[in-house]
Order: sequence, then C-alpha cells, then structure tokens
Amino acid sequence: MSFLIAPLTIACLSAVLAALIAVIDRIVNNYGECQIDINNGTKVLTVKGGEPLLSLLSSEGIYLPSACGGKGSCGACKCQVETDIGPHLPTETPYLTKEEIKDKIRLSCQVKVKSDLSINIPEELFNVKQFDATVVSIKDVTYDIKEVVFDLGDETITFHSGMYIQIVVPPYDKIKGTTQRAYSMSSRPLDHNRVELLIRLVPGGIATTYVHEHLKEGDKMGLVGPFGDFRRSSTDSIMLCVAGGSGMAPFKSILHDMIDSNITHRDVWYFFGARSLRDMFYMDEMYAMAKENPWFHFVPALSEPQPEDNWTGETGLITDVLDRFIKNTIGADKDMEGYLCGSPGMINACNNVMTGNGIPLEKIYYDSFA
Repeated sequence: MSFLIAPLTIACLSAVLAALIAVIDRIVNNYGECQIDINNGTKVLTVKGGEPLLSLLSSEGIYLPSACGGKGSCGACKCQVETDIGPHLPTETPYLTKEEIKDKIRLSCQVKVKSDLSINIPEELFNVKQFDATVVSIKDVTYDIKEVVFDLGDETITFHSGMYIQIVVPPYDKIKGTTQRAYSMSSRPLDHNRVELLIRLVPGGIATTYVHEHLKEGDKMGLVGPFGDFRRSSTDSIMLCVAGGSGMAPFKSILHDMIDSNITHRDVWYFFGARSLRDMFYMDEMYAMAKENPWFHFVPALSEPQPEDNWTGETGLITDVLDRFIKNTIGADKDMEGYLCGSPGMINACNNVMTGNGIPLEKIYYDSFA
C-alpha cells in the first residue's frame, strides 16, 4: 500500500491548495457593490464588481454591440470611460485610434469593474433589446448559405435598413458557454415582428456551425439588437453597392426599404460577385426588381465561371467589374457614394477602386464587423 501514499499525498495537497486559492480569490477580488453612472446620470446601475463591463451592462439590459460575443476580437464594444481606470490594455489598443485613446474610449469587454465608474454610450443603445425569438423558416439559398427567419412573437423591432443583430448561440457539443455573433438583417424595416438573416457556413465557426447543423424550425433563439450605423444616406448621390455571398443581406433590406418608401429619385448600382453560378442566389428577385424599377441596376459577376454555368454575364473580380462600369457606363465625373458588405479584403479593394475614381473615403460606408 506504500506505493499509494505519495500520489494520495500529492492529491490531498493539490485539493487543499486549490481550496486556498479559491478562498484568497474571493477575499482579494471581492470588489463589493459598484455603481455605473451612464451618460451623466441618465441611468445609474448598482452591480457586483469583478466582471467585465460589457457583461455587467448586458445583465442590466444595456446592450453594447459585440460581434465576437465579448471575446476581445472585434473591437465593437466601445464606450467612453470618464473614470481613471489606468492605461489601455494591449488587448484594446489594436482596435482604437490615437484619437479614441485620447478621448478615453475603451473596449467594454476588456474593462473589469473594480470600483464606481462613469461611462458614456450612444443614446440609441438604450433602445437595444434582447428578443426571445422563434425560428419559423430555414432555407438553403446556396450550398453554404441559409436564410433564417425569426418570429418575435408579441415583441416588435424598429430598425433602419442596413443594421445588424446579434444571435445568442446556446452551449452545444464541446461549446460550454453562450456565444454571440453579429449578422446584417435582410428583413424589410416595415416588418416589425420578424427578422431575416443570411448565415454562411464558416468551417469551425461556433455560430455558423450551430445554425447549419443544429438549429431547426420551431427552435427558440435569443436575438440582441438592433445595432450599426450602416444605412442609406439622405443625399441624391448615385449609390454604388458592392457585396458577395451573405453580404447580400443589408442590400436586400435597403432595396426593399427604398421601394416600400417610394424613394425613386436616385440611381442604385448593385454589383454582386461570386465565384461560380452555384454561389449566386436571389437572382430572379434582383432581376425582377431591376425590371420594375428603372433607377435600380443589378450587375452580377462570376470570377471563375464553370463550363456548365453557361454564364453570359460579367466576369472577373467584382472590383474590376466595378472599375469598368464606373469608367465606361456610369461616369467617374458623377456624384457617387459607396456601400460595401463583404470580407475585409474585398472592402479594402473596393475602397481603392472607389477612391481611385474620385469617391472620398468619407462617402464610402460599411460596418466594421463585415
């Protein structure tokens, strides 16, 4: 039995040490009750300290945007912290400009509440809600993109076309906690009881894997929103819209909103890029919309059309197609604005094409999470 004494001794010591660490942690890190003053007394919250500011705010019904669900990888959950809480962390600075750092902007997911705080957030965030939604429809629009429609029951949502919402993914398989991810809404703003999303499968993605492999019609899912500043401006400038894949979502919402609101005084050029025909969707709807509305021009393009596609439309990278149309069809001398939804690489390439054709960066719009 002597050979068991050493392992048992080590196990007992480890258990005692773990218990001691837990006790010390509760004593040392017991920050007690803390007050969070929001917007100079507009709201004052009393919370238990020791948790990230983002999660404490959400537990009190104040939702800041968080495309990554508080993992510190999106930079969306910004707020101004008036209280001196020390220097910015290395996990914050990559997402903040020099001006934002000077203005005391912080990432709320990286700020641990240890004492009373005074913060400022945009007023519209007081209108953000969490919805207990029901999945009423799931459709495959391509081999890797699903159209998911949620019913909000007795709740209603008010949003501008182009805004996004965060889905709350429950624990599943090896995923132990809840996860939030942001998706642009493709719904009509006048439909206040439903939310439609286009969700593309990302290999290894926590949220997209859940939606594509686990979510079923009739399931409940939390939605948090609306968020975002991406929306149609009120100018008369020509709108150059560029997207690919699930980037279709905000433009479907914007276009239907313009039709529903009888906004017909400005031209809209919509450039939609895909690799091959199997990546294209909503083609009939877009073509029908263009036929019925002379101000709308739909330009789909394939970068790698397959022989079986029998494609007769535009070919090449969507940025090259965009450049050709600006120079040869629309006219680079026209007053234009850019609207983008896609990967960071596509957005950067479109920025280069548009600025190269005289469109200033301040007239090119997109959401940073896209």
